[in-house]
Amino acid sequence: MQRLVASLLFALLAVGPASAQAPAAVATGEVYMAGGLRISQVWTPVPPGGAQAAGGYMTITNTGTEPDTLTGGTVAVAARVEVHEMSMDGGVMRMRELNPGLVIKPGETVVLRPGSFHLMLMDIKETPVLGKPFKGTLVFEKAGKVEVEFKVEPFGTRTPGGVPKGSDEATGHGGHGKPAPAHGSGQHQKH
Repeated sequence: MQRLVASLLFALLAVGPASAQAPAAVATGEVYMAGGLRISQVWTPVPPGGAQAAGGYMTITNTGTEPDTLTGGTVAVAARVEVHEMSMDGGVMRMRELNPGLVIKPGETVVLRPGSFHLMLMDIKETPVLGKPFKGTLVFEKAGKVEVEFKVEPFGTRTPGGVPKGSDEATGHGGHGKPAPAHGSGQHQKH
């Protein structure tokens, strides 16, 4: 973690005066801040053998006063990153790319999780290894680029809600028996 913070500070110093024009991303523990955005719980499961894609998940909270849009990113282990939505349509699971991206409204928390909004790490060039985090960059329309680190977890260790299996939240015992909402309005549409 200290290496990540040192790298971010070095990058900010290397950019010099131009960095004043863009909001700085600051990592605190496993929480990343950029402008009014708070990004946490960044993870990916180990993909099945031979897979050419993997999911990327996280929680994004917009504490600011304006909406921002997650438009994509880059990761060390894949050729490209796309923002996707998965939904049920007539009993059939459908996935589509969100273009230009996923809007996070002021005061809204959006959970990128299995079976819902997520990143697709496409054309894997290096299979993620359990317990070996890898670096990535998220790109937002207003907050700009945010450096993050993806924690690599065993495949199938989280529920479709994105919470660890066996946790109070996964079993319905957390939050007075009510699962936390996946996202605020649910009104994310293809643009």
